[in-house]
Amino acid sequence: MRQLKHLGLALLIGAALALSACNYRPLYGRTEGNAAVASQLMDVAVEEQRTRAGQLVRNELVSSFGSSAGLKYLLKMTVVERSDGAWSVTNSLTDRHRYRLSVSYQLLDSASGQELAQGKSFSNVSYDTVQEPVADLQAAENARERAARELAQDLRLRVSAFFATRNS
Repeated sequence: MRQLKHLGLALLIGAALALSACNYRPLYGRTEGNAAVASQLMDVAVEEQRTRAGQLVRNELVSSFGSSAGLKYLLKMTVVERSDGAWSVTNSLTDRHRYRLSVSYQLLDSASGQELAQGKSFSNVSYDTVQEPVADLQAAENARERAARELAQDLRLRVSAFFATRNS
């Protein structure tokens, strides 16, 4: 029994030493000599969008990035939306649809115009229609808003990861 107690204590000390040597740090935490990712996100301007889906993604990004006086970066996006019928049950008024929102983005340095990062992302959301015009329109709009929120969260994480790895 005494040996088991000593073994447990040795494992605990070993785990503490191993974890102290790892390079783990919070994504939005401050590091010595580097600006925090959160403060760098405030310096990102998001390009105006022409489509409603693009506006929703942009609005989510702007509110999650915050704002700063000096905008050092520009996030350019091309947002594409598509809705497909997924399936329908015979003798039923309910149809299932899939709403897909995809984006291609570029993060640019505002001063030089140099591309710093680029990529693609997407979001799939399902919704049902019940052959009631107002309810069907609302279901489609809710799906668009959910997809825009998910896509904006993913873009924020991707841009944050870029800043975190660039500063390390």
